[in-house]
Amino acid sequence: MSTAAGEAVVSRTSRLLLAMAAVAVAFAAADTYVVVLALPDMMTGVGVPIDQLQRAAPIVSGFLLGYVAMLPLIGRIADLRGRVPVLVMALVLFALGSLITTVAYDMPSIVAGRFLQGVGGGGLVPATLALVADLYPVERRGVPLGVVSAVQEIGSVLGPLFGAAVLAVADWRAIFAINLAVGLVLAAAIRALAPQRRPAGARRRPDLVGLLLLLATFACAAVVFLRPAPLMRDLTWGRLFVPFAGDGRWLTPIGMATVVALVLLLAWCWFAPRPLLDLRGWIRVLVNADLVGALLLAAALGGVILAFATADPKIEVFSPQGRWYLLGALVAAAAFTWHVRRAANPLVPRGALRRTPAWGALLVSFFVGAALIAALIDIPLFARTTVYPDDQLPAALVLVRFLLALPVGAVLGGYLIRYLSPGLVTALGMLLAATGFVLMTRWGLTTIEEPIANLALITGGLGFGLALAPVNAALLASTDDDVHGVASAFVVVARMVGMLIGISALTTIGLRRYYSEQLAVPPVQDVCDGKSRCKEFSDLLRVAGIAQEHAVFWGAAGCAVVAAVLALVLFRQVRPTRLAARDVFTGGA
Repeated sequence: MSTAAGEAVVSRTSRLLLAMAAVAVAFAAADTYVVVLALPDMMTGVGVPIDQLQRAAPIVSGFLLGYVAMLPLIGRIADLRGRVPVLVMALVLFALGSLITTVAYDMPSIVAGRFLQGVGGGGLVPATLALVADLYPVERRGVPLGVVSAVQEIGSVLGPLFGAAVLAVADWRAIFAINLAVGLVLAAAIRALAPQRRPAGARRRPDLVGLLLLLATFACAAVVFLRPAPLMRDLTWGRLFVPFAGDGRWLTPIGMATVVALVLLLAWCWFAPRPLLDLRGWIRVLVNADLVGALLLAAALGGVILAFATADPKIEVFSPQGRWYLLGALVAAAAFTWHVRRAANPLVPRGALRRTPAWGALLVSFFVGAALIAALIDIPLFARTTVYPDDQLPAALVLVRFLLALPVGAVLGGYLIRYLSPGLVTALGMLLAATGFVLMTRWGLTTIEEPIANLALITGGLGFGLALAPVNAALLASTDDDVHGVASAFVVVARMVGMLIGISALTTIGLRRYYSEQLAVPPVQDVCDGKSRCKEFSDLLRVAGIAQEHAVFWGAAGCAVVAAVLALVLFRQVRPTRLAARDVFTGGA
């Protein structure tokens, strides 16, 4: 085979590897939104009454906590260990979390499963973005970054649709069983596509002992979780489920057998020369990646997440315990800053984000998230307030028009940065998003049903899409190759934190407008003295609700304008790469 042909094969393999990673990102992103329709059934499945929705908050916040809090550590591991091993490990964690969620029987088990899903799903994003930087030089990254950003956002469309399709023919556990299968298949595919470091012809002997211990652990755990009725009714086998004390599942013979099998598995992976899982190697990577710093940062991010994610945005900015969560986050952030200055190999290498476009990408990403969350939350709310007061599904489908335009904008944004500076493309996108929000402030009681609503939805979706790839491109172009993983993780973290804080702040603004408008509504007993008058009272309340959503849209437009201005100022040093149109699609080959 000629050298040129060999390079072509390598190039095709690299593209296929990136395609598999992008599919994994899309699937994990879909899982973020899959609980939208499945949450009530999930609550019932783990014994939480449907009228106690507040108790289900950990199912959502647990995923967010895993997704955001561990991202910097996983990004740093991707820099040290390599992109492909982290992609494979992230998919394995995602699959393990899906398995635990599938067989969960109470709140702790389902939250643990969702947390692991969040860790695995979140870890795919920085590793994939860093993989783009590894495979493509600066001048060829635009379109691949746009594609990765697009598939990540497509997940927000596919998630609810996937959940609805599965729920139409099966129960909620089938959703996560499918996640398990897809996660394992993608992990195997990416592992198979990765370049092999062993000499040609060399084969690694399988770790039969480790495999047997793994199977024993899973088999015992499956019995603990599923508690098969035939076994429990059997006079002999039923003794396995009798607790030694209390009524816990793990203080039983089968529960203790599971724990013993897990301990033996971990011991074998630690001491065996060629174990199934190189536990000591991963521990060394964790230490080298600054596990202490990662835990401090996770505590800081976790405090922020819990303060805002556990609140009811209809009545409060953050939860009643939010002040304590934020105080803990502040203490952890101070400790993290002190640790980074003293550690020999900190989580964030000194000077990693020293260039203005690098730290500027975090700031821009924060305001992009603060504006984006208003669209994701308040567009369906507006539809519920006006034309779909009694049906959640059509209200949610209104957002699909926005979400379908977003990935189109993401690919277009990756294309445009070949000719225009990332700062200009980002600013253009965010100004389009702001225009979309301003158009939404003109919506009335029936506008959602009219074709004119599509103008605002498509304009806003395209605008947000345009901004995604340029922000990532500015970051990767302004950081060194050996910190691309952790830097990409911080961009995602900044956007997620912006979304959490943004929805609380914007909802507070909207509620003030709502209460102001409500003062003009007469008391119900003064208006509702007949069927027609009751409808009049309902319309007055809907007008107040519309005013609330308009205030949120104005606030989101302001956040989008701030992001546009910051991008123009902070990304001005990043120049476009001028390629011919043919090179954009051929990769410069």
